[in-house]
Amino acid sequence: MDTTLVTGGTGTLGRAVVERLTERGTPPRVLSRSTGEVRGDLRTGAGLDAALSGVDTVIHCATALGRHDLTHARNLVDAALRAGRPHVVFVSIVGVDAIPLPYYRTKLAVEHLLATSGLPWTTLRATQFHDLVLRLFTVQRRLPVLLVPAGLRVQPVDVRDVAGRLVELADGPAVGRAEDFGGPQVRPVEDFADRRALRIPLPGAVMRGYRCGANLGPARGVITFEEFLATRPRPRRG
Repeated sequence: MDTTLVTGGTGTLGRAVVERLTERGTPPRVLSRSTGEVRGDLRTGAGLDAALSGVDTVIHCATALGRHDLTHARNLVDAALRAGRPHVVFVSIVGVDAIPLPYYRTKLAVEHLLATSGLPWTTLRATQFHDLVLRLFTVQRRLPVLLVPAGLRVQPVDVRDVAGRLVELADGPAVGRAEDFGGPQVRPVEDFADRRALRIPLPGAVMRGYRCGANLGPARGVITFEEFLATRPRPRRG
């Protein structure tokens, strides 16, 4: 039976990947800096050789939400090359090559690193998670109206759908760039809100990329935003 290592296994997507693997009877190793059975630090590379020993596949979900992602990926690649060249499955974002956000540029750099690493690799670009769209609204919960960028369409996808696709890709041979994975609905961002929204025109190359639909992809997921909300625990009152 193949051995899979999941990085970022305690994050939003990583937890879903670990659950999917465990449910089918192949619990993975979960990399952690400080807790769990598999210790390793992507920041420094400490412990990665032991964590990758005997591993056939790595599902790389860890993210530092910044430029450190590239350093983490380099350390992971170096350790993987020493450990027998496992198949590395990486999750990226639809539009990283067209929307000039700093975080997207870092993701694109990681894609290039894997593609030139000499490792068997698969990269899956996914659209925005439901959680991200919800966060856009919750951070403005005290405002009388929601402020949203004018002309912004989004295609949120559920992490459970993306996790399932990552596991499918991990089960097969490396394919390089996999087909993009989007949510089931493309709608103006204000359509997902539960109250009145005010559309604000925003200039610049980033918004131009969004208005051109660079953040959208094929509809592969099945769980809608409303279904996602219905499965979330209700906040306690009082």
